Amino acid sequence: MRPVDPARDRLSRLATATLLALFIAVLALASPTPAMAEGRIRIAEQYGIVYLLLNVTRDQQLIEKHGKQAGVDIQVEWARLSGGSAVNEALLSGSVDIGGAGVGPLLTLWDRTHGRQNVKGVASLGNFPYYLVTNNPNVKTIADFTDKDRIAVPAVTVSVQSRVLQMAVAKQWGAEQFNRLDKLTVALPHPDAAAAIISGGTEITGHFGNPPFQEQELAANPNVRIVLNSYDVLGGPSSSTVLFATEKFRRENPKTYAAFQAALAEAAEFVRARPEQAADIYIKATQARIDRDFLVKIITNPQVQFKLQPENTYPLARFMHQVGAIKNQPQSWRDYFFDDAATAKGS
Repeated sequence: MRPVDPARDRLSRLATATLLALFIAVLALASPTPAMAEGRIRIAEQYGIVYLLLNVTRDQQLIEKHGKQAGVDIQVEWARLSGGSAVNEALLSGSVDIGGAGVGPLLTLWDRTHGRQNVKGVASLGNFPYYLVTNNPNVKTIADFTDKDRIAVPAVTVSVQSRVLQMAVAKQWGAEQFNRLDKLTVALPHPDAAAAIISGGTEITGHFGNPPFQEQELAANPNVRIVLNSYDVLGGPSSSTVLFATEKFRRENPKTYAAFQAALAEAAEFVRARPEQAADIYIKATQARIDRDFLVKIITNPQVQFKLQPENTYPLARFMHQVGAIKNQPQSWRDYFFDDAATAKGS
């Protein structure tokens, strides 16, 4: 009997192990990857009354309610961030499933993930006029801002406020100078920016905010005035703040996704029918120091509409492509919103 060569024996065992590992790997690739289990949703919100639908949804446990109706126990997790950039990064990193931010951040992320994660809009949070205000007595229009001024925005160049300002600048000085005032903008959470505008005496002389901070600034400091209204720039009532998600989350969690949209729809009905109770929920959820009646007036402002259908978002998309802020050109709002019944009548 021929003696066994130890080296050859080791090579034989190694080859067998390698083939076995390769066979297992092939089987794994051939097997379908199990879908993410239903029943968990992580939501990122920001500051302001524009997130009232989320406040009501959370307070009334509407996602859990609609999940149970669909036979799913849904675990809901909440995170509060500041600025569209932070929300976008959280969504891309997988830290959250639903991001809440302006149309500008949505378009940025839709463009960035086009053909890959395919981030698209899930719903609007309503129509709200956004004001650029100032406490500088020398500023009457955007043309009056100088290098001594600083304009607070949630996220520099990315936030919807930054994009609307760029649109206004393009109308004032031409599209080639759309970023002329970008150097004056600084990223600051709305509560901090509002405090700076109200108190004065800081480098912050302008704030492109949202409700209720802009109304608080106008009410608390007689020197504060409106320089710009987003509705004027966009050509009418517009959805400025939206919710968005990846295509994968929507595809792999259909019941959870549907429960979330149903919860938002019920929250919108709640706010329209019971604005006083909605105001109480906002104060409780945010610990805001704001007069209840003052808040109710903001919620019931005829220019404010709480609804899921996006409205008048395409002008901003067209502008962002025109100036090169996004590479992919959407043909309509339907390109950057999912095809859902909840948003079917959008624009």
